[in-house]
Amino acid sequence: MKRVKYEADVEPEALAVFREGVLDWYRTHGRDLPWRKTRDPYHILVSEIMLHQTTVTTVEPVYREFLARFPTIQALAQASLADVKAITDPLGYKVRGRWLWEIAQEVVRRYDGVVPDRLDDLLALPGIGRYTAGAILSFAYGQDAPILDTNVKRLLGRYFRLEYRTTRAEILHQLWALAEAVIPPGQAADFNQGLMDMGAMVCTARRPSCTICPLWAYCGVHHDEADRAAEEPWQYRVRPRA
Repeated sequence: MKRVKYEADVEPEALAVFREGVLDWYRTHGRDLPWRKTRDPYHILVSEIMLHQTTVTTVEPVYREFLARFPTIQALAQASLADVKAITDPLGYKVRGRWLWEIAQEVVRRYDGVVPDRLDDLLALPGIGRYTAGAILSFAYGQDAPILDTNVKRLLGRYFRLEYRTTRAEILHQLWALAEAVIPPGQAADFNQGLMDMGAMVCTARRPSCTICPLWAYCGVHHDEADRAAEEPWQYRVRPRA
């Protein structure tokens, strides 16, 4: 897959603050989740497929049950689809059980039971898009691969003053390129987790907690009155300007 280079200038100090702020915040406040305690690509794959359109609290017990029943990708490949769906279907979005089962078949057949570590190979598997591929590559394999979900788009867009509430392909390509450009080399796993958690817990869509955000000093929304107006300022818990 061809990657797009982020072409706009990013102020070095603002980039350093962003990287350090996200990493420091995550290491202190990041959520304690079972799939964050492993680098097993199969476990991470299972968690990411289960988290599609589903909350963390809903997924956690099902994730544990699923891995107890199918502890390896080989065990999953040998199971019946009905047995897989019996565990995954209560999550809703019922296609995910078939995806997991079909992925297991493909990985065992084509990759000797090892989840691939190349972007294009992951994207060729059923149900895996660029976000899920980036999560596997960064969380399991330690590669500097970007992720981009709704929370990450909002965090990047507000801080770097970019449009993020859009489906326009050219804007999404630039957001993907920016998500890759801001990764501190060699630290993508913690950094990407931090982006997700800060977007979900601090830089929320409604009433973001700007007063506790370590990125506030350089945040584009903070420094531009027009951007603040566009972000519906009455929803903000803002700190007063100096």
